[in-house]
Amino acid sequence: MKKFIGDRAFYIKVMGIAIPIVIQNGITNFVSLLDNIMVGQIGTEQMSGVAIINQLFFVFYLALFGAVSGAGIFTVQYVGQKNNEGVRYTMRIKLLVAVVISLMGILLLLLVREPLISLFLHEQGDGIDPAATLSFAESYLFVMLTGILPFGITQAYVSTLRESGETVVPMTAGLTAVIVNLTLNYILIFGHFGAPALGVTGAACATVISRFVELAIVVIWTHLHKDLLPFAEGLYSGFGIPLSLLIKILIKGTPLFLNELLWSAGMTALTQCYSTRGLAVVAAFNISGTIVNLFNVFMISMGAVVSIMIGQILGSGDMSDVVDTDNKLIAFSVALSTVLAVLLIIVAPVFPRFYNTSDEIRHLAATLMTVAAAFMPVSAFLNSAYFTIRSGGRTVITFLFDSAYLWVICWPVALFLSRYTDIDMVRMYIVILSLDFIKVLVGYIMLKKRIWIRDLVGTP
Repeated sequence: MKKFIGDRAFYIKVMGIAIPIVIQNGITNFVSLLDNIMVGQIGTEQMSGVAIINQLFFVFYLALFGAVSGAGIFTVQYVGQKNNEGVRYTMRIKLLVAVVISLMGILLLLLVREPLISLFLHEQGDGIDPAATLSFAESYLFVMLTGILPFGITQAYVSTLRESGETVVPMTAGLTAVIVNLTLNYILIFGHFGAPALGVTGAACATVISRFVELAIVVIWTHLHKDLLPFAEGLYSGFGIPLSLLIKILIKGTPLFLNELLWSAGMTALTQCYSTRGLAVVAAFNISGTIVNLFNVFMISMGAVVSIMIGQILGSGDMSDVVDTDNKLIAFSVALSTVLAVLLIIVAPVFPRFYNTSDEIRHLAATLMTVAAAFMPVSAFLNSAYFTIRSGGRTVITFLFDSAYLWVICWPVALFLSRYTDIDMVRMYIVILSLDFIKVLVGYIMLKKRIWIRDLVGTP
């Protein structure tokens, strides 16, 4: 068991990195949950419309994350060798890709919004009006588009701060943003304190304002603390980037960007397959997904911990304990995800009662939560394995392991089941999640072969 369990010093180090990220992501998801409940109080069509738009934004968010992470695998190794100029260059690349992807996302969603939304509108006699759902979705979308660019720039700053070991400031900025978001949701959705009751539009306004607040905090703090973060000194002076480094990041980062883009698009395609069973499924997935995301906060945060700790070890050039550290990180993530899965199964029947919707949707949401909880330990292992392999720059392999697998295996199965069988939605969901056991075997083999142990930036 010593192979999988660390000493006290190990867990202190892990939690020192993880806790600020867990707190930030946890409170963000908790406020998202409250936000979701508030919208759910207005009606099922409003809740479903917002859920569809958030599913589309999910693709953008993950694409941006992948693009920023492509430079990030170099950033964290530059931090490991204390190369501030290298960190500055990677930060500039992150800012450029954040702006480009944000503008492309805005243009795409404006041009093809209605066809994309309509993919999820399937009436199955469940009493939900598709036309009303489309109208609410578009109202929410138009406002949310104004928050894309500040969100993108924030991610460039936040990722670099975390990779530099500064996790408290992103946490503080995130907490401030969610408090602003929650407060404005209460005021603008329902029309409190003399404000107009804007419904889904109010929810979007609250989110956009909170994103500008978060951006202001991280940017101002970063540039006021150049002594702690030397990369901020001269960040915008000339904005030069060595061509050789840019090419290296493009070579390593493009598969990562494509992976996140195609993986998120694939998950959206799976949701679209599930939605063929009716708009009630969209509503139920929205309810279950919100609470599942909250319980998955630790798993997602451990991905960042793996990326930071393993990346810094690889960058330092001392590979003596990198495998041992990785084994303990993966075991820790799986163990805690198992505990959280049990807790989720316990609360699953209770949570849907907070929504102003039908008993059918509440029951379906509770069932989906229980199924998702059963697969949480599997997801924890796959998440940690993914970030381990990515830390060594094996981005082509992570592309095949993640998004290629989703599109080649999972999506065709979901497409066949949804179009050519009458299998109910819950059984379809179980079948698709069960396919992850194949990935577990593949991931285990790749970790054992240690193909991910590589120093990308060169030991000084």
